[in-house]
Amino acid sequence: MHIPQCETTKLEIMTFSQALASEAEGSFEYDREKWLYIPNAYTEYRYILGTRGENPLICIGINPSTARPDDLDNTLKSVERTARFNGYDSFIMFNVYAQRATKPEDMDDSFNECLHRENMEAFRYVLSSYAEGNTPAVWAAWGTIIEKRPYLVDCVREMVSIGNEYGAKWFTVGKRSVKGHPHHPLYLRNNSPTEEFEVLPYLETI
Repeated sequence: MHIPQCETTKLEIMTFSQALASEAEGSFEYDREKWLYIPNAYTEYRYILGTRGENPLICIGINPSTARPDDLDNTLKSVERTARFNGYDSFIMFNVYAQRATKPEDMDDSFNECLHRENMEAFRYVLSSYAEGNTPAVWAAWGTIIEKRPYLVDCVREMVSIGNEYGAKWFTVGKRSVKGHPHHPLYLRNNSPTEEFEVLPYLETI
């Protein structure tokens, strides 16, 4: 379990650029040739966790929990299996909001613009790192948890706008909710296929 120690506005937030620079330096408790982990140590927030490759499936959840390299939780294990089944050589777990909290109810009550801004820089980095000729594949996987905080929908809207700049294609996996929210990765079958997701019409309904 990860229970936030405080609202993230009370923390000194490492910018994504600082976190990226530190990820390329020093010694690591994990195989850096395999893993992408930013920041590269366990903190109250996480920008990126995934495996390295030329054609990753980018999974978008709501917020990080306790997962780290070589210690994936059940959600991340499902993400990894789904990416492999659908022909991707790697996966990247990204989140609408970067604050760690095992229970979404424990996320910030108030929106932290600074944390969000750095998280969007991380999203641009992920999209721009695709090998030339590969279209970024983004898996919407935030489930009904999108309703937990009013600011989360606006975060998604910005992510969709950024994705459009890079020609990203959006997908879902599994049955969508009654309100049209994409399925959460947990409890998916091992052979679950990706399906194209019309994300703009979806945003008009929430």
